[in-house]
Amino acid sequence: MPNRLAQETSPYLLQHADNPVDWYPWGKEAREKAARENKPIFLSIGYSACHWCHVMERESFSDPDIAEVLRRGFVSVKVDREERPDLDSVYMDAVNALTGRGGWPLSVWLTPTGAPFFGGTYFPDKPRFGMPSFRQVLEAIAEAWNERREDLEETARGMVDLLAGQDLSAKTERPLGRPAPVATTPRAGMIESEWVERTLRTLGDSFDWGNGGWNGAPKFPQPLPLGFLLAAYALAPRPEVLRQFELALDSMAAGGIYDHLGGGFHRYSTDERWLIPHFEKMLYDNALLAGCYLRGWQLTKKPRYREVLQETLDYVLREMTSPEGGFFSSEDADSEGEEGKFFVWSAEEVDEILGADSELFRRTYGVTAGGNFDGRSVLSVVRPTQDPREVEVLALARARLRSVRDRRVHPARDEKVLASWNGLMLTVFAEAARPLGSSRYLQAATESGDFLLREMTLPDHRLVRSWRSGAKGGNAFLEDYANVCHGLLALYQATFDERWFVAARLLADTMIRHFHDPAGGFFDTGDDHEALITRPRAMQDNVLPSGNSMAARVLLQLAALTGDGHYWDLAWETIGSARPLFDRVPLGFGSWLFAELMATRGLRKVAVVGDIGAAATNDLIDVVLGAFRPDVVIAGRGPGRPSSVPLLAERELSPGSQPTAWLCAGASCSAPMTDPGALRAALETA
Repeated sequence: MPNRLAQETSPYLLQHADNPVDWYPWGKEAREKAARENKPIFLSIGYSACHWCHVMERESFSDPDIAEVLRRGFVSVKVDREERPDLDSVYMDAVNALTGRGGWPLSVWLTPTGAPFFGGTYFPDKPRFGMPSFRQVLEAIAEAWNERREDLEETARGMVDLLAGQDLSAKTERPLGRPAPVATTPRAGMIESEWVERTLRTLGDSFDWGNGGWNGAPKFPQPLPLGFLLAAYALAPRPEVLRQFELALDSMAAGGIYDHLGGGFHRYSTDERWLIPHFEKMLYDNALLAGCYLRGWQLTKKPRYREVLQETLDYVLREMTSPEGGFFSSEDADSEGEEGKFFVWSAEEVDEILGADSELFRRTYGVTAGGNFDGRSVLSVVRPTQDPREVEVLALARARLRSVRDRRVHPARDEKVLASWNGLMLTVFAEAARPLGSSRYLQAATESGDFLLREMTLPDHRLVRSWRSGAKGGNAFLEDYANVCHGLLALYQATFDERWFVAARLLADTMIRHFHDPAGGFFDTGDDHEALITRPRAMQDNVLPSGNSMAARVLLQLAALTGDGHYWDLAWETIGSARPLFDRVPLGFGSWLFAELMATRGLRKVAVVGDIGAAATNDLIDVVLGAFRPDVVIAGRGPGRPSSVPLLAERELSPGSQPTAWLCAGASCSAPMTDPGALRAALETA
């Protein structure tokens, strides 16, 4: 008989609806039951595409004997971390503090009031990997609860005090360590080049110059520090920075972490060479990495970066887009119960499908008789070729193999739509459309914006966190507001349709009203959100940019477009609240570094007046948006039209004039320019 999770909409929770475990969703009912029966809460947090979550579900949560142990001694609660990042943040902090490491599935034991006293991640069904079995852990905790409860409650009280009084926001799958405290004062006159050069040296010193990227195995893509490198190079080209980001982009694009048949990136590499991936695909990874390849292509014009960008965006449109215009969350690593089965190939399969072209394909993509993954091969480029004939043969071979692969059993897809992740994907579609000349990508961005405002925005300008099959789910978080605002501002600058600007400003004002921390920066949850044991305020950029860093970036753009100093003050205050952290550990704060670079440099503004869509107007706009200019925002409108964008106020064409652009920095603006060459020269010399 299905348990209570059968009434939920989260695909992850529904995966556990037929478990014999008496699961509760997070809520008042479970806590009241725990208090009434004087039992601790077992809280399990995971997500749909999590491989080890699936393993623990098969090994333990499907076991009737384990279910009975849980029923007798605990109240069991299951949470989708993607729907409730606030709970994940609080209890991941707790487990990191208790054990020194975190991850998913996250397993936490709580008092009936929700205070954590013990935790871990995956526990096996039998003792292995030097770990006790899940049953042994349950029995030990149940015994301690019955015989030494005061000790556990004391631990729980200490954890609540620690979480409430200490910044534990530095959470990563690979912990970076906590930086020593430093002064929180502004940069005290430090000029831009000093801190940028120092940060670039730090990122260079920790870079893997043999394989690209940072850290060893398991190796995660790091699109946020890469984004900072790309921006720093765009503003002041440095050969060593070019070499650094090209090595990272080239290595990932050649490795098995990239899907060479279908496009898009897997979650991470199990080795340091990007060869063997953990095969799940996440929407946010592909949004952030596509953005890096867009910038890399704009800066270098390397065709491979454009190919990867387009293949990734095409993958999202083909596999991860709902008919309504939203973007789905993820695809699993597993199919037919095996990790990676959908993606890997035996030499015999390749020979049979490709015939005479097999030798070239196998030599290029590293398909060997023994394979590199359980007897089969993960495709990676081991022998690049520029020979036109070989390039054509390989393209046809990839298409044939993908056609065969499409007939395999596909990994499960989490069709939950998350506001935050959709904002990230909206941004890259909007920003890529004009440089690539793609009406299809612009249409996808427009449909995404329509979806977010229609399905995920309430009449009072509040967002919802999630949507699935028409059902809206839960309060939105800071990251939702910040990323959706960022995406809408990108869509405005791609289309100059002012409804996107108006919507972004209204959502940003709502964000300020409900999330601002009077002490500086923003909380992750709104002022009317469910009260937890502490109000989370994550600062570090993890696999996603932190809500605070993205809020600062949005506020900087709004300050430039509106001239409203309140936005600037809030942005600078927010950046200052995190500066002690990213000054010392820049790798974990890539989005913050980008925000700091824009704030210290100051955003430049281009106002364009002319018939939107006319060739002469587009020539001016293309000068701004065709290249990567991270410190520039643009606004445009037709002549004689009213505008809600203050940057466009009091700008008008003289009768018979050509489309005109004004370049502004600080409080001063250039003389009007009608020649695209003059605008380009002004942008490149200012």
